[in-house]
Amino acid sequence: MSLNSPLEISRGLMAALSTQMFRYYEDRIPQDASVLVVSNHRSFMDALILMAALSSPIRFACHHYMGQVPVMREIVIGQFGCFPLEETQNRQQNFFSQSQMLLQSKQMVGVFPEGTQPMVKFTQPNQMGEFQRGFAHLALRADVQNLAILPMAIASLEEVNTNGFPLRLLSVFDPSEPLFNQPGWHPLVIYRRVAVLIGHPYWITPQHKKKYHGKQAKTVVAKLTQHCHGEISNLLRQGCY
Repeated sequence: MSLNSPLEISRGLMAALSTQMFRYYEDRIPQDASVLVVSNHRSFMDALILMAALSSPIRFACHHYMGQVPVMREIVIGQFGCFPLEETQNRQQNFFSQSQMLLQSKQMVGVFPEGTQPMVKFTQPNQMGEFQRGFAHLALRADVQNLAILPMAIASLEEVNTNGFPLRLLSVFDPSEPLFNQPGWHPLVIYRRVAVLIGHPYWITPQHKKKYHGKQAKTVVAKLTQHCHGEISNLLRQGCY
């Protein structure tokens, strides 16, 4: 593996930040399958942490603005292989098409279903917001064989919090995001000690897809979203206490 690979860069940055990581339930990681990783999200370090925990590069969907900001663009996209979502009108279709292509080639894809909110507003380590349902639609719609959703919880045990940069600075790069049009600073959460707890994989079956393409579409999407939210919430409670 190249020393410039996303996984090696992740490990190097964690070492530089003196971050200790504790991994639990690694026996639950699916083998020889397409994997969609779903996790809670509070820190810019989360993608690094998940890659290190799974010992694998993960292609993360990231916010549109990350593809617009110099330096951030080179690091997040150029070095880590994240793919930025398009502007609002094309966002969903772009996410589906790019993710499906990656999953078909058995590259791990990562999603943070809480969206941007927990990144721009400081939250407590044991808090988790509602999940957007895009990842569930992706899993049920994708033409991918042997697909597993892998819920993972990042539980901060010790961290340092500081201010990064004014939120309104980001509106220059993405004026369509209302969260950037407010006073205050973008928080930076740096983990010193962090637990990563791996949940039970949720396998997408032909029965799931049949329901999704029938009258039970909303029900199966809601159940899948709620299942992953509940699994990660339970893991987070285990890790934080």
